[in-house]
Parts: sequence; C-alpha cells; structure tokens
Amino acid sequence: MRVLKSVENIWQVRPGEILVVPRTDPGWTPVFSKIGGLITETGGMLSHGAVVSREYGIPAVTNVPNACRVFKTGQTVTIDGNNGLVRVEGAA
Repeated sequence: MRVLKSVENIWQVRPGEILVVPRTDPGWTPVFSKIGGLITETGGMLSHGAVVSREYGIPAVTNVPNACRVFKTGQTVTIDGNNGLVRVEGAA
C-alpha cells in the first residue's frame, strides 16, 4: 500500500501497490497502469478514480473518509471493489 496526498509524489508508487489518495483527477491517470488497486477519500461510482480503475480492470473503493490518515504506506490490505470493502491484513 502507498499513501500519497499529492500527485507530485506519484514517482514513489511501485508496481502492484494499492494507492491511497484523497482524490484523483486526470493528472493521476499515468499511475493507473502500474497500481494494483485504488482507495480514495472522496468520490463515488462515477468519480474519476472509479471510472479509470474500471477501464484498467483494477479494484477501487471510493469515499473512505480519512483514508490517508487511517492507512499507512507499507500495510498489506485486500480491497473488494464490488462491495466497497477494505480489509487490513493481520488486523483483528
């Protein structure tokens, strides 16, 4: 998992990571070919992140309040984009 608050840090994303961001816009699009999934603090089914994730065939969970504070880079998570669930591995 990689938590980023700004598109300026997009270079830090490694292939296959779950990306956690406040929101996405077209500036984030280049990273979608690299990530394994997306979690955003805002948005919905028709938000930029959700639509582009579907185009790339990667899972996305949107509208997760405070995701950038709750999750930490390096954590292992499983995301279920169909049901909007995020599970932190190893958590009770």
